[in-house]
Amino acid sequence: MGRESTGSLFERGDEPGAGEGAPAPAPADAPLAERMRPRSLDEYVGQGHLLGEGRLVRRLVDGKGTLPSLIFWGPPGTGKTTIARLLARAGGAKFVPLSAVLSGVKELREAVAEARDARRRGWRTTLFIDEIHRFNKSQQDALLPAVEDGTVTLIGATTENPSFEVNAALLSRARVLTLQPLSPDDVEALLRRALADAARGLAGLNPAVPDEELARLARGAAGDARVALTALEAAVLATEPGPDGVRAVDRDTMAEALGRARYAYDKGGEEHYNLISAYIKSLRNSDVDAALYWLARLIEGGTDPVFIARRQCIFASEDIGMADPRAMVQAASAAQVVQMIGLPEGLYPLSQATILLALAPKSNAIKRAYFAAAADAAATAREPVPLHLRNAVTSLMKASGYGEGYRYVHDDPDARGEMDCLPPGLKERRYFLP
Repeated sequence: MGRESTGSLFERGDEPGAGEGAPAPAPADAPLAERMRPRSLDEYVGQGHLLGEGRLVRRLVDGKGTLPSLIFWGPPGTGKTTIARLLARAGGAKFVPLSAVLSGVKELREAVAEARDARRRGWRTTLFIDEIHRFNKSQQDALLPAVEDGTVTLIGATTENPSFEVNAALLSRARVLTLQPLSPDDVEALLRRALADAARGLAGLNPAVPDEELARLARGAAGDARVALTALEAAVLATEPGPDGVRAVDRDTMAEALGRARYAYDKGGEEHYNLISAYIKSLRNSDVDAALYWLARLIEGGTDPVFIARRQCIFASEDIGMADPRAMVQAASAAQVVQMIGLPEGLYPLSQATILLALAPKSNAIKRAYFAAAADAAATAREPVPLHLRNAVTSLMKASGYGEGYRYVHDDPDARGEMDCLPPGLKERRYFLP
């Protein structure tokens, strides 16, 4: 993190006493996403489960309650940094941002030293650590004393599961709050605000973006406001003004700005189902190359990797089953790893599972067996359980014949072939045909 000319780690505009005013505006040449960062709760879009009336963060931003140490866990571009700034300003605290990518123990110690000095002068400090999961154990341990004694109020932001990436000792001193991806409507609202804002946004460039292209961009951003705003700015700047001075952004320019794969993909529309259908059918046809291609289209298009992992697990049983029981183990392992590490690294276990599922022998015997049994179960729903298969848990049951004639297969191996376990009317029925 860059240092101020004063030598202080504290940001201009976020000193105590500045809580009632707006923060220092972003430079005019800052990226659009930074310029449009909400300056108040009224400008914030999304995360109603945290910021709705009566919710914890809303109460804290409104100055109702003491700010505890927090860990914000959620996807990129969902407002973790913005909420941290709003909370610090609401409490009149100094806001000290550090990036775990660029900072180490030295920077932590400097921040804590300044926070102690500020505390002696009656000022509180909110220490915000972006990508806190990138701090190693010793770096996280260095935070503990300052958090424990109240020198700083810690707000960490992470895109990874804190249970795996943040020390238990630090987790026990902080509350984890989960942020959700922004909805397409939320993202579109932010895009329209940027287009209409002359001071911080793009209105001064006279942009004209068709409604359908804004909606497509909002969907293609996959809940990441930063991605959407960055693409919008790039598309507007790449469009030459017409004779009337209007920059009429077309579909091709917007697609280039976002990336054609993401722009063409619509996770809420028909193309989503077309792509997953092509993927599953390629697996079923044992076409490993086609399956990998469709997997890449899904991932690069912004599909939730957990959705893909779920479909792999279904396929492993429905289309392979007992033909290769390893397929279920591989698919389940890939799903667990993907939930643990997310993307981009999650593409490796998904690809590994794809290759195994495509190359494995295929059988739908499990599917056929179950639905054949289900059809008979529906037709014979009132068929009583044979007495010899019932447990005699009371003397009355035993006197009524419960359990009579049951043969324990471990002591009587012949029982396997001689004792019927289906109702009499289904005695010869066979469901599983490998």
